[in-house]
Amino acid sequence: MAIVNEEGRARFVADGYLILRGLLDPERDLAPLRLEYESLLDAVAHRLHGAGAIASTYVDMPFGRRFCALAREMGGKLHKHLDICLPQKGITADTPVHCGPGVFGLLTNSRLLAAVEVFVGPEIYSNPTQHVRIKPPEDHLGQDGPVVGEMAQTVWHQDLATIMPEADNSRILTVWIAVSEATRENGCLLVAPGSHKRGLVKHCRDPRSSYSRQAIPDRLVGDRRVALEMDPGDVLFMDKLTMHASLPNLSEDIRWSVDLRYQPGGEPTGRPWFPGFVARSRSAPESVMANAAAWAALWHRARERLAAAAPASFQRWPEGASTAP
Repeated sequence: MAIVNEEGRARFVADGYLILRGLLDPERDLAPLRLEYESLLDAVAHRLHGAGAIASTYVDMPFGRRFCALAREMGGKLHKHLDICLPQKGITADTPVHCGPGVFGLLTNSRLLAAVEVFVGPEIYSNPTQHVRIKPPEDHLGQDGPVVGEMAQTVWHQDLATIMPEADNSRILTVWIAVSEATRENGCLLVAPGSHKRGLVKHCRDPRSSYSRQAIPDRLVGDRRVALEMDPGDVLFMDKLTMHASLPNLSEDIRWSVDLRYQPGGEPTGRPWFPGFVARSRSAPESVMANAAAWAALWHRARERLAAAAPASFQRWPEGASTAP
């Protein structure tokens, strides 16, 4: 049976998103990532404790509670030690970026890529705009929170707005993977069905934040909003122009997801200073990246270059912009 049937294709075209329930197996496909992050969090906790940055390693806690305890103590600075992409600014030679084999295994998962192929074709390039998002309860964060990944509530935005105009015509597909359960209580995604047909909307400085987070003004989103509750292994495919946000995490545990981007090979990624790779190719199978260590080396070399000469800005619009169109 086809991974995406004609009805599913039609819904994606009409609504700008499609969820494939149970596409990934929580044990076979997601357990390697979870185990890798348990080890990573442990290493980060011991390193920070050794440096005097935290009072305890919280070693006896399970992963979710341990993450929450560390996030609360670090005031929102934990996520930078766990993400799979470099930050937008302030990159140094030792800025953390996690490039483990568990992450690479998910990026190159054959069942995931088979579904991606339905949307972008057989020549699949892994776009380097990618994040692991471990979202603690809202009361673990201050009002302004930290950068992407730990924010209690994600503002309304379109993914195309987070990359440079060179990629406006690139056929970039967002792939959002539920690692833990995503519910209304713990901050599942919201989407505005059909909003991708309205084109790119100017994002303005979010007045609720004291830092330069850019968002679509609420009045421009429209009244059609759908909460997407998902189970571990469910995968959301979304158009680059689909407006989406998230609810705050009002539970007592984390909400864990991974969001990736894929596109046809040969098209601009919108972040040329970050390394992508060929994930699948029928025309040139020898070009496919098959080695996790080689992928990690790409990110480490990019970090060296960006530490020496970073791009002026990742933002499409001036950071101070605050007036809606």
